[in-house]
Amino acid sequence: MIREQNEDLLAGLDDLDWAGLHHAYGSAEDVPGQLRQVCGADDQAREDAWRRLFSNIFHQGTRDTASPHAVPFLARIAIAGPPPARPTALLMLTRLAIDWHDEYDLPDGIDTVAWRAVAADFTPEKMVAWYDGELAAAEDPERRRSLREARAYCAAGGTPDSRASALASYDAVRAELPALCCLLEDPDPVIRTRTAYLLAWFPEEGARTVLALLACLEREADSRAAVTVLVAAGLVGDQALVGRLRPWLTAPDPLVQWGAATALARLVTTRPDSGPVDENLVSQILGKLTRAAAAPMSVPGVDFNDGNLQGYAARSLAPLAVHAPGDVLPAIVNALGPTGALVAEALTAALTGAFPSPEGHTGVPFISLSKCRQDILRFVVEHGPWGQYGAPIEQCLRELNLPDSQPELCAYTQSTTDDPSSCSPRTDRRS
Repeated sequence: MIREQNEDLLAGLDDLDWAGLHHAYGSAEDVPGQLRQVCGADDQAREDAWRRLFSNIFHQGTRDTASPHAVPFLARIAIAGPPPARPTALLMLTRLAIDWHDEYDLPDGIDTVAWRAVAADFTPEKMVAWYDGELAAAEDPERRRSLREARAYCAAGGTPDSRASALASYDAVRAELPALCCLLEDPDPVIRTRTAYLLAWFPEEGARTVLALLACLEREADSRAAVTVLVAAGLVGDQALVGRLRPWLTAPDPLVQWGAATALARLVTTRPDSGPVDENLVSQILGKLTRAAAAPMSVPGVDFNDGNLQGYAARSLAPLAVHAPGDVLPAIVNALGPTGALVAEALTAALTGAFPSPEGHTGVPFISLSKCRQDILRFVVEHGPWGQYGAPIEQCLRELNLPDSQPELCAYTQSTTDDPSSCSPRTDRRS
């Protein structure tokens, strides 16, 4: 019986030329056997097969020509496979769509427009044409051999650019989303949670998936599933969702409150300039997120930010600093520590939110800035972190036409004159 079910799940598996496809270790001819093993009854063999699959077709985040071809079979396993295999199949589909590093894009989510723009220059077709040009000009036999091998790889659907090869897997998963959405109604809360987490990374499908996410939310009794659905809706939805998600700020479960605040923070900070922000709503969001950032909050089973919801709260707070820097900035440092790359990232986001137009404050004395901007700059002087992690603070200040070193910014923030020429932001040393 199990064998017959597996044959249905994996129908067409042997029709593909897996030997002609590649994964991290060469030929992908071993992938069919691994897919069969993850559907088997032997627990240890299944775990070993998953481990090999992850290493082969998602090796340290790299996706190769075999990766997108495995996606339809993984989707079938997620939907109707053996119960022990289904959650891992969903996780693998998520990883084939997005790298771990894509979580660094939180709290904004995946920018598929920019991703597609970059990948468009490295499609297999364009790379084949490029290698043809190189071959026409190459005379060295060894170089010609290398070029021919690379051209053959691209002619088979590969590309040397990691962003373009990852996009092929991403789009393969995207094609399966209409079928996978039904898993938001699955009786297993783990399946519902992992399905919502997967949907969070496809903003181009948001118009369709948000409806399914909201329907799931209304009937969801599991807090981990509910919070994942909320955050996912906030990542792929738009401002029209604010009214639907706002009531969840007062849900009985603090974890669900955090999810609602996280989703709403993303929505209110990415809205177009179409009118005043609801300050009462912002105050509610700030209250929930600053409390979440004040104490460790790691929740197994919630995959966003690797389960570190305290750190996620800090990242969500950064764009809101313009509303309450005295509350937000200390909360960020409390959650992330006094130094670190994420602190630099968060404070850079706070600066950008407070100074959206570099030209609008060029030559303005410090004492003429709003209290909010003054507080943010004073906080940056003290906490930096300066000269670390690629110096994002310095670069951000420079782009904003502000003093871009700690001594210069310190002098600027301590100035008391209203003469712009004596304490104005930098206007001469742009780079």
